[in-house]
Order: sequence, then C-alpha cells, then structure tokens
Amino acid sequence: MEGRDGMRAADADRQHAAERLRVALEEGRIDLYEYDERLQRTYGAKTYGELGEVLADLPGPAPLERSALAPRQPDPAHVAAAGPVPPPAAPASGPVPSGVRTGWLLEVWMPWLRVAAILSAIWVLSAVGARELVFFWPLWVVGPWGALLLMRTAGGLTTGEPRHWDRRRDRRRARRQARRAGER
Repeated sequence: MEGRDGMRAADADRQHAAERLRVALEEGRIDLYEYDERLQRTYGAKTYGELGEVLADLPGPAPLERSALAPRQPDPAHVAAAGPVPPPAAPASGPVPSGVRTGWLLEVWMPWLRVAAILSAIWVLSAVGARELVFFWPLWVVGPWGALLLMRTAGGLTTGEPRHWDRRRDRRRARRQARRAGER
C-alpha cells in the first residue's frame, strides 16, 4: 500500500464518510440495504483506501449554491435593489413551537383520536341506554395506548423524527410530481 490510500484512517474520517452515506441515502442515491452494508464497511475501514472504496461511486458534496439541501441565497445586488425584506407572516393557525411538526404529530395521534372518539360515542350510547352513568370502560383501551403514544412522541421529538418525516414526505411529493411530469 502506497501513499495516502495506505494511511490509517481516524474516527473523524469514518464519521465524515458515514455522513456522506447518510446524505446519499436521503437524496435517494442508495437504498436502505446498501446504506447499511456500506456503513458497516465504513466503520470497519482501517485505511483511507478502504474508505475511498465505500464512497467511490458517490458524488462529492454539492456546492452550497447548487445543493438541493440548502436554500439558494439571493444575489446581493438583487437584495439591495429590492429593498428590505419583510419578516415572514405568522401562520394562520397560530405560532407553532420551534421544532414541532404538526403533520408528524397528526400522523402519530390520529388513529388514537379516531378510536377514542368511536369508543366514547359507544360508551355514551350505552350509558344513555342504561339510564345511568356507567364506568368509562374505553379508558382500558385509550389509556395504555395513549401512554405509549406519549412516550413515542417524547422520544420522537428528542430524536428529530418530525424532521425525518418532513424529508420523507417531501421526497414522496417530488417523486409523485416527477411521475406526473413524465406522464405528460
């Protein structure tokens, strides 16, 4: 082994390669199976040459101005001509706390809400039919399920699951739009 390819790679080099693989996965360049396989090879790599083999067929990081992952910055000349930029308008439904994605929360909680509503309606009808207030038995279903969902929500918010959900949703939309454009 000669030159740089034969030199020992550091943990930081392996982390950098793993990050490039993650970006390639998010861009759809590799699938989940290939990502897992390459990630194992990355963390098992001892030299720069072995790391290079893992990343050989992937493009390097795109420049910021061409990257689809970062918004393009306006040309300073256009900004000066246009004048000051007004602040973005607040959402119509009120402010959403930073980091909280309502789409992800709705996806997680909507089945629980539907079942809770149906079971509560059945409970109300049975209480009216019995002409007395009976034990709220839907609690046996919605209680434990709700507790599990609370733990999932807390865990998901701490691990950034809403951002991953947004990225997956955006990729699905882009694929649908590309298919529609291809059909025309």
